[in-house]
Amino acid sequence: MGERVAVVVGGSVAGLACAHAAAEAGWKAVVLEKAAGPAAGGGTGAGLGLDAQSMETLARWIPRWGLDAATLPLAVDLNRATDSETKAARTLTRDDGFNFRAAHWGELHRRLHEALPPAVTVLWGHQFLSFEVSDDDHKRGVVATARVLRTGETVEVAGDLLVSADGCASSIRRRFLPDLKLRYSGYCAWRGVFDFTGKESSQIITGIRREYPELGSCLYFDLADKTHAVLYELPGNRLNWLWYINGPEPELTGSSVTMKVSDATLARMQDEAERVWSPELARLIRETAEPFVNVIYDADPLPRLSWADGRVALVGDAAHPTTPHGLRSTNMSIHDARVLGECLGRWGETPPPRALAEYEAARLPVVAAQVLHARRLGRLKQGLPVEDGGAGGFDVRAATEEEALQLRQRGMPYFGGAPTVAGGS
Repeated sequence: MGERVAVVVGGSVAGLACAHAAAEAGWKAVVLEKAAGPAAGGGTGAGLGLDAQSMETLARWIPRWGLDAATLPLAVDLNRATDSETKAARTLTRDDGFNFRAAHWGELHRRLHEALPPAVTVLWGHQFLSFEVSDDDHKRGVVATARVLRTGETVEVAGDLLVSADGCASSIRRRFLPDLKLRYSGYCAWRGVFDFTGKESSQIITGIRREYPELGSCLYFDLADKTHAVLYELPGNRLNWLWYINGPEPELTGSSVTMKVSDATLARMQDEAERVWSPELARLIRETAEPFVNVIYDADPLPRLSWADGRVALVGDAAHPTTPHGLRSTNMSIHDARVLGECLGRWGETPPPRALAEYEAARLPVVAAQVLHARRLGRLKQGLPVEDGGAGGFDVRAATEEEALQLRQRGMPYFGGAPTVAGGS
């Protein structure tokens, strides 16, 4: 049948991962991305945690990945309770076998892009508009239409398969599931990355390392009454923090789930941090340049991941919008790409529907379970009611050791690895 072409909509980590996986399977890939160019690597995005399966998969695509300084260990998953009055912290639960790695989103994106093989073409500055599917096996299966943002012209890109990697607000998913709504979690996250290059011996860094002595190998979760914060170190002298705050759903413009805020709102947040958290964490939050708000959404698990009679596959956040609490979003995207590529490779010259049916069968039960677990974990840590936890939710001030075990990342379904097409993990 000649060259097989996958048209990938979205050039974020999920889209580039799918392009790598398709090329590994012997396909060509054309990626449509509205951004003008790839991430610079340093200041774009924030931190993320990669599980062992993702690290092994990325090492297949990125030279020396895992062998260089692009990641730091997250060997320990540590949940602590903070008393906002005394500022004292006590351990709720600790897992010394966590075995994740910390990376910077921008650096991962840059490395994925730089390592793309010749079979992949990325069309930067191309805004996806629509697609059509052909039921004629003698023609290309899909045709995507995009606008070239620099010139305003409209172009068509034909392929055998359309991969929807266009994020949690996916327009492709909306075509098949017009009534599916994103679910507001009940809270937002303040996020920031503090760059301490040249400040390694400063008061703020010596203080934060005294309060969090295992930074560089530990994922810290600090829980106070109906709120929690996350802190871990990133490569390149950076500290990544998040602080989740319960509240009504903000009004967003456009499709982005992040927002900048006014100076007055920022000042109120910084004052509240001093009331809730240790002086060291509150100072880190106050002195971080340009923190932003991430509105936290997910969606109920989708009924399918493959559409249009097996010509359209959903991957990444388009397939399973999820809350961040299980460190799943990027990992699920990488796993999606790996399994999709393996399915395409196994079915060879066969038209895509069989490969996509296998992809869906492998991934749907995994991602559905993980989305729901991440939802529950977030509600526990925010002290919100959970379906099986009574009306009051998790109370960090009175939690027993047994109750605190629910907070561990190890409780995530398929924590030790999701099944691949070959049946491995």
